[in-house]
Amino acid sequence: MKMDRSKPSILLIGTQMATGGAQKVLLDQAGWFHAQGHKVTAVFFYDKENLYERWQSNAAFSIINLEAFRKGAGALTNAISLLGGLFRLWKLIRREKPQVVEMFTHDTNMLVLPLAWLAGVPVRIPTHHGMIDGFPRWRERIHAWMVNYFSHGIVAVSNLTKNKAMQEGILAGKIEVISNGIVPVNVEGMDRGEIRKQMGVGTDDILLLSVGRLVYQKAHEYLVSAMPAVLKEFPNVKAGICGDGLLRADLEKQIQSLGLEKEIKLFGMQANVTKYLAAADVFVLPSRWEGLPIALLEAMSVGLPVIATRVEGVDEVVEEGVHGILVKPESAEELVKAILQLSRDTAQRQRMGKAARLRVLNSFTVDRMCEKYLEVFEHSPGVGKAR
Repeated sequence: MKMDRSKPSILLIGTQMATGGAQKVLLDQAGWFHAQGHKVTAVFFYDKENLYERWQSNAAFSIINLEAFRKGAGALTNAISLLGGLFRLWKLIRREKPQVVEMFTHDTNMLVLPLAWLAGVPVRIPTHHGMIDGFPRWRERIHAWMVNYFSHGIVAVSNLTKNKAMQEGILAGKIEVISNGIVPVNVEGMDRGEIRKQMGVGTDDILLLSVGRLVYQKAHEYLVSAMPAVLKEFPNVKAGICGDGLLRADLEKQIQSLGLEKEIKLFGMQANVTKYLAAADVFVLPSRWEGLPIALLEAMSVGLPVIATRVEGVDEVVEEGVHGILVKPESAEELVKAILQLSRDTAQRQRMGKAARLRVLNSFTVDRMCEKYLEVFEHSPGVGKAR
């Protein structure tokens, strides 16, 4: 099966339909490639949050749910479901004959690479989006072997992610760095004052916003821990967190124990965070690790200054003192200092916010990202043992 290098057909495969950064990158890429005239199909192994109908109604390209996992089912049932999903994927590949398959998670890389190799897909591109919490070393080794053997190369979303991939055993020559890109968030026409009123935020309040799953990686507990010291100097500072996850109950208890129910709001999972970004004054990302977070890019695209931890991917986007302030991970004390600095200086917030927006518009758009992916697709040599 030779590749048509003018408009190759593309299969984009993710693990689960859920509200998250990797899913957004997949769907944004699918939309861009479709608009450029490529035949595109987006495939997910299962629908975690019952999003299929809404996603498909909003998409101009085909979205397929392989139904390879069932929430609440036993291990045997899900093993059978996974086999069924892989069989459906095999039939899809054999029927549609895509010229490119791109995968978006370690699990998907491991499941799809050998299947696509056996099916003779001309270009097979897995991706690496950063550290995986709880991913055992033995699985990293298998993943690295599969990437080295079955793929034409792997895309890492940052230079530090490339280093992580090499530590896992992926050959340096296999790795291409392509930063994530976004469709810049448009908040024009939104009534900021009315949105803040609905959120319980006053005109003179300073609203800190964080967006991300409530999980260990995102370290929201440090933002909560920082708030009492911040409020001693600036009682008009408020914090809001958009996201949901396993640690919601723990965060609620922490907020209650500090008596901060009025100052810190958990807004839950939001399919569209635009109005929250429009209402915010500062974006806070207290993560223990990242790849290249989409939430950060979206916040910067609307002109928000950033307070973020100095972790992989982030420090390749945010320049200290220009777009925001970088702090040490797991340090409430450094978060306090950074929040107080930006709370004291409205002009600095505005200056950093403008610089942050220009940074994203100039370097981290979907256009730039997808053009680079196309270069990878079109120049993949099919080296090694690829068929």
